[in-house]
Amino acid sequence: MKKLSKLTILGLAAFALACSSYLDVNKNPNQPTATSPNLVLPQALTTTGRILNSFNIYGAQIGGFMANAGGYGGFNEFITYSYTTNSYDQFTPVYDNLEDYQYIIDNTAKDATNIYFNAVATIMRVHNFQLLVDTYNDVPYSQALQGAKSLTPVYDKGATIYPALAVELDSAIARINRGTHMATAPNPLGTYDVVFGGNMTSWIQLANTIKLRLIIRASSVVTFPNKNFDPAGFLSTDALVNPGFNKNLNQQSPSWDTWAFNYQGAAQNKAWIPTTWSMTFYNGTQMLDTMRGKAIYYNFRRVKYPNTVGKRQVVYGDSICNQLGFESTIVTACPTGSFWLPSLQSANRVGISAPDTTGVLKGPDAGVPIITAAESYFLQAEAALRSIAIPGSPTAAASYTNGVTASFKYLYSLPSGSQTGNYAADANKYLTGSNSGNPLVDFSAALSPAQQLQAIITQKYIALNMVNSNEAWNEYRRTGYPLVSTSSTAATATFAAITSHSTRPDRLPTRIPYPTTEFQYNPSNVPNDINVFSSLIFWAK
Repeated sequence: MKKLSKLTILGLAAFALACSSYLDVNKNPNQPTATSPNLVLPQALTTTGRILNSFNIYGAQIGGFMANAGGYGGFNEFITYSYTTNSYDQFTPVYDNLEDYQYIIDNTAKDATNIYFNAVATIMRVHNFQLLVDTYNDVPYSQALQGAKSLTPVYDKGATIYPALAVELDSAIARINRGTHMATAPNPLGTYDVVFGGNMTSWIQLANTIKLRLIIRASSVVTFPNKNFDPAGFLSTDALVNPGFNKNLNQQSPSWDTWAFNYQGAAQNKAWIPTTWSMTFYNGTQMLDTMRGKAIYYNFRRVKYPNTVGKRQVVYGDSICNQLGFESTIVTACPTGSFWLPSLQSANRVGISAPDTTGVLKGPDAGVPIITAAESYFLQAEAALRSIAIPGSPTAAASYTNGVTASFKYLYSLPSGSQTGNYAADANKYLTGSNSGNPLVDFSAALSPAQQLQAIITQKYIALNMVNSNEAWNEYRRTGYPLVSTSSTAATATFAAITSHSTRPDRLPTRIPYPTTEFQYNPSNVPNDINVFSSLIFWAK
């Protein structure tokens, strides 16, 4: 197993150190260096943020939000879904990051003064293992992260790992509560905590929210030993990683650095653009949502789809959208910036002078979402729908409304946390105005539990658009929502690529393969019978 054998040499994760040099805890990554939890935690959290940017891209490209720009070539397996072991390696960087959290856990296990560091590292360990299971299903868990003691760990079943992760969260919450009662000095986390600034109630709420996500996703197929939650409840604010991102060298927010501008002001990736499918949630095809459309997309305006046969792209002002796999030459230039950098705040879209803005990119100093309040509320809505007892016993309708409102709030927020416009009024207008009677938006018009679940997941999908797109992809695989056509390949009917090799009715893949490195370093344990069109994650349909 490459990540383990490598890390026994490097000590701390090379990936994390390379990506976060300004938070580096090692002088020479080729020499092991002992360090302290307060130095490891901020770079570990920051690396998780960078990894989540990678997961967001992976989810956006597979899950319907992002398509290849016509006129570019070389997309190969990314538009056919015939993935190879070199496609989308999310495996290695996550395990490297897990080594950081395990280092903290191992070095604080018997240290009461660092009980909060231990609890936070445990919560993030669970978060990362869920990323792995949701992506690969069976992964090393019980024998993982042991360094030289276990260089070729066995692969545990995803269905076995999920309940164990919930137990880990319970133990982390118990340690936080124990630390709160025994604390005689200021919280030692302080500024080392680049997510909540040492607010332990927020960490309990994050742990509760992750546990709820585990239970929602898998309780129909596995048994959890404890379905209770701490009374602190769930996230009502966005959990964002931000160590102090800014425009300096290698210190920008990873999403801005990937999709907007680099630190020198040069425009970044234009080979991927929004999908025609994703626009149907904003332009009136499935529902009308011009306000969030303007907050996300460059020069967004509602236009009708042309009726020209074979026309798969639609012009929105100066930006375009496409259907995955359509490669004919089309206009690809987006003037001086990304398709996901809206002009709502200013016409100035030039490099380092582009202002902070709304939407999903926001600015070079914007935090990276671990879990948003919107996702938290939609999880609570589904819990109520499925009669899962949670603190406060909110109704499905109330949590659903809160989820939509929280999505508007997140998209209307600047990196500073302040909002532009009246997000609450616009959310209410969206729910009760032009979409009244549409069961995908108007919860009162969703008359059956199936329709209500469809509304919850569809709205969650929209809220996760280019925010945590991998979670939207997970929810599609779990529930089949939002619905796509199995009889039409039209750009507005499905997000499946027109060049798909998938044999499934929805013409989509089910997963990605294990990376090449696992077949090199742990060949006796890595599953070798994976089919990206038929091998399911244990909770998937």
